[in-house]
Amino acid sequence: MTTILVTGGTGTLGRLVAERLRADGHEVRVLSRHAQPYAVDLMEGGGALAAAVAGVDTIVHCASAQKGDERAAANLIGAARGAGVRHFVYISIVGVDQVPFGYYKSKLAVERQVEESGLGWTVLRATQFHDLLVMMLRGLSKLPVLFLPAGVRDQPVEVAEVADRLCELAAGEPAGRVEDMGGPEVRTLESLARAYLKASGRRRAVVNVPLWGAAYRGFRSGGHLTPRRAVGTGTFEAYLEGRFGGGQVRTGSRRSRA
Repeated sequence: MTTILVTGGTGTLGRLVAERLRADGHEVRVLSRHAQPYAVDLMEGGGALAAAVAGVDTIVHCASAQKGDERAAANLIGAARGAGVRHFVYISIVGVDQVPFGYYKSKLAVERQVEESGLGWTVLRATQFHDLLVMMLRGLSKLPVLFLPAGVRDQPVEVAEVADRLCELAAGEPAGRVEDMGGPEVRTLESLARAYLKASGRRRAVVNVPLWGAAYRGFRSGGHLTPRRAVGTGTFEAYLEGRFGGGQVRTGSRRSRA
């Protein structure tokens, strides 16, 4: 078994990755800004980061933010090179090279940093998690009318299934850019919003609003979707039932995926 460092290891995805890796017998170090003993701000790097990475075989980089991802990745990659890390696994997003959205551009830039790092590397792109979609819809539904970008579809995936796949990749050899991972269904954003409203017991009018700009055109054209890689099994309705129906959110299967 190997020593694996999980960045963002207290977050939605990273927490599950760390739990699964430990269950599989690996020594796991959880790195985040506040988690002891590896409380590190990746934007600053320095000695604390070097100590966290020392003796690590594999890094699974789950930490992400709206700003600063490229600087954080540069610090992490530099520390990984200095420590002789064998394998760097990075979770990215489907469509980062197709949709000119600011956050996606940053994720694509980090992908390129990883590819050019000189480390053995693996990059997995996944579609949006159910959790993030619900967070967005909750915010949009604070108004009496829920406004949606017209003509946009989504393909949400169960975060636990992505965690399983990342653990599988982390335990293997560097594989480069692996096949994308998408949820089981491509749905209109309106259908997903109505499912959320029903499950959460909220009454809102839903209005589709045409927008403008290159990012909107990219989303509307489906650049963030991967219908040919609809390998996830957990549906949005199953997630909603677990979250709002009094049960537990499904944890996903642990089976291997090619």
